[in-house]
Formats: sequence, structure tokens, C-alpha cells
Amino acid sequence: MKRYDLMHNINTRGTFLMSQKALPYLKQSKNPHILNMSPPLLMEPQWFAPHVAYTMAKYGMSMCVLGMADEFRSDGIAVNALWPRTLIWTAAADMLTGGTGMDYGSFLGGLK
Repeated sequence: MKRYDLMHNINTRGTFLMSQKALPYLKQSKNPHILNMSPPLLMEPQWFAPHVAYTMAKYGMSMCVLGMADEFRSDGIAVNALWPRTLIWTAAADMLTGGTGMDYGSFLGGLK
């Protein structure tokens, strides 16, 4: 449960809270934007089966983007998401591969 809570606290809750805290400053900005690194909402079973908690946390970020884009539109604040094709290998990637030492190409091939 600790890993689950950590993923949701960092990804979903962190996205939401940081955006809320930045809102007063964004409203004063000349060209305000929020850009999140979150995935497209593709309901593909290959994502869910082995990584349910991680996928939920990342998709929660995407839901924040969709909701905040509409909520902040009247304030002139743009909210978007970016999901680059290039993977940055982090502790999260180690967690997703089970620490197997899977090579980068094999990991990406499994995400298609």
C-alpha cells in the first residue's frame, strides 16, 4: 500500500495541488500555461494488467489536465499534457520492469 500511496501522492495529488498553488501567479501572468507529463487516455489492457496502480496514478494526471483545461479556460490559462516518445529511465521504469534489468529497447517495444 505504501507504493500505491506514494505513486498517487506524487503523480495525481502532486499534479492537482501544484497547479492549485500556482493558480494565483498564473492568473497574473501574460501567457499562462500548465504543462504536465502525462499519458494519453488509451484503454489498452497491456498497460493495466501488470501495472494497475501506476497506470491509475498516471491516468489521474491526464484527468487533471482535461478538467483543469476547462476549469481554467475562462482565466486564459492553457493546460496541456506532453507524453514524449523518448523514455527517461528512472526509478519508476525500474519498478515497471520489476528491476529485471530489461533493456531500454525491449521496454519500449512492450509499450506500443
